[in-house]
Amino acid sequence: MPTDDIMRFLALWMLIHESADEGLKAAVRRGEEAAPEGMAGGPEAFVDGLAAMVAEEKERLKAELASGAVRREDAGTQRAALEELRFEVASLRGRIDELAGMLETALAKMGASAGRG
Repeated sequence: MPTDDIMRFLALWMLIHESADEGLKAAVRRGEEAAPEGMAGGPEAFVDGLAAMVAEEKERLKAELASGAVRREDAGTQRAALEELRFEVASLRGRIDELAGMLETALAKMGASAGRG
């Protein structure tokens, strides 16, 4: 695979992740700005509210970890949860890689079709 193809693939992968990150940050902001009853405003409002609640919990967890408040007896449970999370993230990465491959294939086919027309 030529270096240009690898660079293009990595740029596409980075763009997908960046877009997802920005979308999540925007959902958190909208969810924080909406009143709690805003989650009843349809699927988008629910996702925004849920994203804001998860972000709030993440901040609590960060503070808890930074303060050393995590008890040793919770460590095993947290370790198992972390392993499960790692598995899920790896699964998501695999799916994103599949999507990136499909996009590359579609772009290549479109380029080939355009070259014939």
